[in-house]
Amino acid sequence: MAGSEKRIKARSFSDRLCTLFRADGRRMVTTPLFWIMLGIALTVPILVLVMTSMVGGEEGGLMFRGTWQIIAQPAGDSMAMMAAMGSAMGGGSADAAAAGAMDMTSMMNINLVYFMTAVFVCLFIAEDFRSGYVKNLFTVRERKGDYAASKILIGILAGACFLGAFFVDGVLGGAVAGLSFDLGAAGAGGLVMCMIAKIALLGVFVPIFVTMSVIARPRSWMSILLSLFAGMLLFMMIPMMSPLDAGIMQAGLCLAGGAMFSLGLGAVSTGILKRVSLV
Repeated sequence: MAGSEKRIKARSFSDRLCTLFRADGRRMVTTPLFWIMLGIALTVPILVLVMTSMVGGEEGGLMFRGTWQIIAQPAGDSMAMMAAMGSAMGGGSADAAAAGAMDMTSMMNINLVYFMTAVFVCLFIAEDFRSGYVKNLFTVRERKGDYAASKILIGILAGACFLGAFFVDGVLGGAVAGLSFDLGAAGAGGLVMCMIAKIALLGVFVPIFVTMSVIARPRSWMSILLSLFAGMLLFMMIPMMSPLDAGIMQAGLCLAGGAMFSLGLGAVSTGILKRVSLV
């Protein structure tokens, strides 16, 4: 009968992306990997703060003088650290010792979460290729660009969860270690902008991890190595772009950079998926 057949309406990009994102979200919260990483994010800060306070003490030169050092350094301290590291390269034991101490506080802090996110994203995507999930997904005509966009969004969501867990346990660790909670000139507003900037920077790092994972596909060890190498190249931008006394300018720049990296590397990942074998 004419006109009795229903015309299938093509789904929009937002509908397709929401479907994939919901599926990835369910898979994320049901995989042990996510909860293991979340547990690590909840454990590391309290261990670092308590152990360094026990080992260092007042006379031994406490590595962390305040709770918020495990979240971020003020912009001036970040610049001083870079200057000390530059001086240490030219020799001098005093400069080398100062650079080493400052470098420890810049490394053993919340910025470790970016490397944890790299491991999560790489293993999450590698499992898609090993299990045949990707092949089955594209058999039902899901678009490769939707897949890349969904993985970037789920990686940012996972990284934001890890950052939140690290922040909460960092506050708890500071209380247990008896460290100061004084924010100084940064104030509560600077701390809020600092965390917004750090979450926004996931938009820079996660697309890199997704691209490396798409290149390596089921070889998770390769994608992790490539992601960690690329992350190290950009690591020094994190304390500079998200200091403890961050303002709206830093947060805005991080958001803009995250959007550009997500769009650009999302397109790169899509192009790679169109040209490689999915098994």
